[in-house]
Amino acid sequence: MVLDEFFLFPLGLVALLGAVPLILLYFLRPEPVRRTLPTFQFLADTAGRNASNPVFDRLLRNLLLLVQLLAILALVGSLATPYVLVPESETVSETVLVVDASASMGVKDGGGTRFQKALDAARNEVTGTTSVVVAGSNADVALRRGSATDARSTLDGLSVTAAPGDLRSAITTAAAVAGNDARIVVLSDFADDSPWQDAVREARARDIVVDLRQFSGGGDANVGIIDRRFTGPNVTVTVKNYGDSEVTRTVSLAGVSRQVTLGAGDVSTATFPVPAGGGRVSLSPGDDFPTDDKLPVAAPKDQLIDVLVLTNDENRFLTAALSVIPEVSLTVDNPPTSVTPEYDVIIYSNVDRKRLLAGNLDAGREVVENGGGVAVQAQTEMPEYGNLLLLESDHMKANPTIGTVSDHQLTKGITFPPPSRYHVGEVREGEALVTASDGSPLVAVSDRGAGRLLYYGFIQDESAFKYNYQYPVFWKRAVFHLAGRPTLAELNRETGGSLTVGVNQSVQTPSGTVTGPEVRLDESGFYGVDQNAYAAGLLSESESSVAATPLDKQDRASASPTRVEERLVPDPLTEWTALFALAVTFIELAYLRKRGDL
Repeated sequence: MVLDEFFLFPLGLVALLGAVPLILLYFLRPEPVRRTLPTFQFLADTAGRNASNPVFDRLLRNLLLLVQLLAILALVGSLATPYVLVPESETVSETVLVVDASASMGVKDGGGTRFQKALDAARNEVTGTTSVVVAGSNADVALRRGSATDARSTLDGLSVTAAPGDLRSAITTAAAVAGNDARIVVLSDFADDSPWQDAVREARARDIVVDLRQFSGGGDANVGIIDRRFTGPNVTVTVKNYGDSEVTRTVSLAGVSRQVTLGAGDVSTATFPVPAGGGRVSLSPGDDFPTDDKLPVAAPKDQLIDVLVLTNDENRFLTAALSVIPEVSLTVDNPPTSVTPEYDVIIYSNVDRKRLLAGNLDAGREVVENGGGVAVQAQTEMPEYGNLLLLESDHMKANPTIGTVSDHQLTKGITFPPPSRYHVGEVREGEALVTASDGSPLVAVSDRGAGRLLYYGFIQDESAFKYNYQYPVFWKRAVFHLAGRPTLAELNRETGGSLTVGVNQSVQTPSGTVTGPEVRLDESGFYGVDQNAYAAGLLSESESSVAATPLDKQDRASASPTRVEERLVPDPLTEWTALFALAVTFIELAYLRKRGDL
C-alpha cells in the first residue's frame, strides 16, 4: 500500500471524514441579503477607492474554512503517525547454546542435577540473538536466531531425557546454525563417548568461537543396569560397578530379589521370571544416577499362546518346533473332532479332506474373528478350506527356484530352499512374503478384521526346509504373529530409539499422550499402544559411565564476538504534526478575534 511509505498507521486517515460535515455546513449557509441604503448612496459614487475585489472577497469569506480544514488535516495526520526513515546502528552479539539433555545430565549434584545447573548457566549466556540446540538422542534445533526473551522461554521448556546423547552431532548442527561472528557455548558433562572433540576442532577451524562449560559433579561411584536379555519367559539383567571399591546391591523384580557383589569395575547378572503384565527391575540402595537404577520390563498379561494343530498325519518337525517355544501351550488333535474356539492359533497340517468337519473350519473362523490366527500348511491334496485358504490354485509344478523373499518380520534373515513340488497360483488376499520364480506364493499372510491368516506353501515331504535350523525360528515368529502377540524382545526397547505406530494413532507415554506415526523413546517407562504396553529403558554402558575427565583450561570461556549492524528505521513525526495542528488552531482563534467573532 502506498500510504505505508508515509504513515505507520494509515487507518488513522479515516478520521478525515470528519471534515465532510464542516464543508457541508459552509455550502448550506444562506447567502446574505443585500439592501440599498440611500444614506450611504453617495459612497457608491466614489471613484472606487474603497471598492472591494470580488475574488478577494470570496477568499476572505472562505479563509476561515481553509484554516479549519488545515487544522483537521494536521490532527488526522498526527493520528496516522507520519514518519521518515533514518539510519540506526546496533551492536549485535549472536550466541548458539548447545544444551546436553542426555541421561547422564540427570546425575544428582548437590541440591539439583547437572542439567539444572547447565540451564542456569545457559540463561546467563543468552544474548540479543540466540539459537538453542538440544543434544539428546538426536540433535534438535529448539530455537533458531531468536530474541533473548524467546531463548529464555525455550530454555525453561527443556528437560533431561533418559536416552544416550550424541554431542558431536549437536555441535556440528550448532556450527551450521551459527551466523557470522557468532559463538557456540556447549553446556555438558562431556561424558559422551562420541568424538565431540572433532566437531569442536572443525568449528574452530571456521573461526567460530566455541566455549565449553562442564558440569560433572556427582556420580563418582555409580552402579547401574547396562544390559537386558530375554530367554523364553525369563529376563536376565547385567549390572556394572563403575566405582573404585567393592559394593553389594539387591536386584529385584516383582517381589523376587537377587543379591550381587561387585568389585571395582566388575559386571554381574541376575535372572528373573517375567511377571504377567510386566514390572520394574530395581537396584537398591540407589545412587546419584537414578536413571540406570530402574529398568521397566513389559510383558503381556497372558503370556501363554494356546496353539492347536489339527492333523491326520502329524508333522513331527512342526510339532517339535512349536513344543520348544516356552510361551506356547501346544495341543495336537485329529479330525474328525470337536474343536472349541478358545485357542489363540489353529494350524491345519496334513488334514485328511474326508475327515475334516465343517465345525473344524468354523472354529478357525471364530478364532480369527476373536483376534487370533489360522495357518494352513500346503499338502498334495488340499482340503476345501474355503476362505481360510489364501491360495487360489488348480495344479502343481515341480523344481522351482525361489523368486523373492520379503523383508517382513516373519521372513527377514531366513533362507528358504526351493521345494521339489508346489501349488501354482496367486493369493486371494493379503501379500506373498516368499514366492517361486513364477510368482506363485510359498508364504503369504493377510489381516482379516482383528485376526490374521497364514499360508505355508512348503509341503512336508516336498521340502528340505524342515531340516534347516531356521525352521523353528520361522514357526516361532509365525505363532507370535498369528496370535497378535509381540515377543518380549519386541515389547522392550532401549531409550533413544523410536516406536512406529499408525498415522495419528495415540500413544500413552510416561509424560502424556502423543500421536504417531513415529514416537521417540526418550523417557524411561511404559508406552501404551492399543492393547499392548511397550517399555523403554536406558541400557548404555557408556552413558552409565557418568564420571567425566576435566576439560583443559584452553577450552574454557572466551570473549564474546560482536558486530555492528546498520539499518533504516522509521522516525515518527507525530509530535511535529501535533504542534503544527496547535499552531493552526491559534491562527484560527486570532482570525476570529480580528473579525470580531470573539
